[in-house]
Amino acid sequence: MTLTSKQVRHLRSLAHHIKPVVLVGGRGVTPQVVEKVKEELDNHELIKVKHASDDRDERRGDLELLATETGAALVQTIGRTGVLYKARKKDPEIRLPKA
Repeated sequence: MTLTSKQVRHLRSLAHHIKPVVLVGGRGVTPQVVEKVKEELDNHELIKVKHASDDRDERRGDLELLATETGAALVQTIGRTGVLYKARKKDPEIRLPKA
């Protein structure tokens, strides 16, 4: 899923006040983590994921893997936290601005 810069800015502003709902621990991205992320994306559409690793490249790679595995867009990464977005198939709440 590709987003325009205008859409990314909109999602970043919406994500500013939310708390992380998924934690990627020392084992990295496991099937259980992928399922939890899918569940939370279906519930909320826009979520924050916190990563426990100290390695920046590992965190970025794991967040990109989560986005790929779930069909979501990686909106941003800040430190140990990433923001993922995936519109619901039924009754999406978040309306993205037009390109």
